[in-house]
Amino acid sequence: MPTLRTLTLGCKVNQYETELVREGLARLGFRDAQGDEPADLCIVNTCTVTAQSDRKSRKAVRQLARDNPRAEIVVMGCYATRAAEAVRALPGVVEVLTDKRQIADFLSRRGVLDVPTGISRFGHRARAYVKVQDGCRMKCSYCIIPYARGDLSSRPLADIVEEVRRLADSGHREIVLAGIHLGHWGLEWPGEKLGLVDLVEAILRLEGPFRLRLSSLEAVEVSARLLALMAEHPRRICPHLHLSMQSGSDAVLARMERRWASARFVEKCLEVKESLPAPALTTDVIVGFPGETEADFEASCRRVEQVGFSKVHVFRFSPRQGTPAAEMPDQIDPAVRQRRASHLIELAEQLRSRFFQSLLGCRLQVLVESADASGTGELLGTSARYAPVATSGPADLVGRLAEVEARGATGEGVAGRLIG
Repeated sequence: MPTLRTLTLGCKVNQYETELVREGLARLGFRDAQGDEPADLCIVNTCTVTAQSDRKSRKAVRQLARDNPRAEIVVMGCYATRAAEAVRALPGVVEVLTDKRQIADFLSRRGVLDVPTGISRFGHRARAYVKVQDGCRMKCSYCIIPYARGDLSSRPLADIVEEVRRLADSGHREIVLAGIHLGHWGLEWPGEKLGLVDLVEAILRLEGPFRLRLSSLEAVEVSARLLALMAEHPRRICPHLHLSMQSGSDAVLARMERRWASARFVEKCLEVKESLPAPALTTDVIVGFPGETEADFEASCRRVEQVGFSKVHVFRFSPRQGTPAAEMPDQIDPAVRQRRASHLIELAEQLRSRFFQSLLGCRLQVLVESADASGTGELLGTSARYAPVATSGPADLVGRLAEVEARGATGEGVAGRLIG
C-alpha cells in the first residue's frame, strides 16, 4: 500500500484543500505514513501571506525531501501559484499545482476515477473545516491573496449542507465555515439573493450533536439578522466572531484601502457584545504599515483595548511584491515594527487573561480534543467562546461536546469541572 505524507501551511481553506486531496488519494489505496516511515508521495500546501510564509513553504519542501528521499513531492497552494518556477527548482518536486482548479485534474491523472467534490472526514480531528467559497475582490493595498486566489467562487448551498451532514455523521462535533472572504459567499451569483445567513440557516436545519463556528468576517458583514440567528441558537452557533480590524488609525486604514473607519468597526464590535451573551471577539492587527506614526500605532492599541478582544493576531507588516503597499514611501524600520508588535502582543495577552477571568463560574460547552496519554485523566478542549479549557474526565469524551463549569483561569486558558 503506497504511503502519503501531507504538510499544510496557512489558512483553514488550505487545510480543507489538503483533506480533499488526501481523500482522493485514499481512493487509490494511499495511507498516511506513520512516524518516521518514509512516504512515497508528499503533498505540500503552501502559503504566501507574508515573506515568512514563503520561507516556511520552501523550508517545508526541503525538509520533506531530506526525510523522504525517494518520495515524489507535489506542491500546491498560494506560494506555488505566485512562485511556480522557484518551487519547481526545489529538491524532490515533480509537480506544481499553480491553480486550485488543477486539484481535480491532478487526482484524475493519478488514477482517481471518482474525484471527490467534497470531504467526508477531516482526519482524526473533532473539528472539521468546510470551504464554502474562494477568492476576494477587496484587494487591500497590502494583501497578495486576491492575486493568488482570484475572483469570488462560491460553492452551491446544497453541496455545502450535504458536506456538513457527512462530516457530522462521521463524528465531527464542530464544523467551521471557512473561505477566503467568507462574508461574500454567494455575492457573485447574478440574480441570487442568497447570503451567508441563508447558508447558516440551512445548516441549522440538520439534526445532530454538532456546533457551527464562523471563521473570519469583516465587521460590516455582521448583520442584525446574523446576530439575531446567533442569539436564537447559542448552543449551535458558537458565540465567537473573528472580525479583522488591521488598524485603529483612519489614516492607516485609508492607505490600506480598507473601506470603513475605525469608529464604525468599534461600534459593530460593541453591537455584537450587546446582542450576544459574553461573546468572544478576536481580530487581526498589522503594525508597522508604511507611514504608520507612533500616534497611529497608539490609536490601534486604544481600539484594541476599547473592544476588549479575547485574542489578537499581531502581524508585522510584510511588503509583498506586486501589491501597492510594497511600493509606498515611508516604510517602517524592521526594529520599530518589532517593538510595536511586542507592545501590542503584551496588551493582547492582558486582555486575553481578563477574558478568561470573565468566564469564571460560567457553564461552558467544550469540544474535548485530547486526553493526557499518561492516564492522569486530564482532558483538553476548546469552548464555544474559543477559550482553551482543561478538565478531568474519562478519555472516551475525546471528540465529543461536554459541559464544563469554569473554576479557574490563567493567561493560558480556563480550568473547570466536568458537569454531568
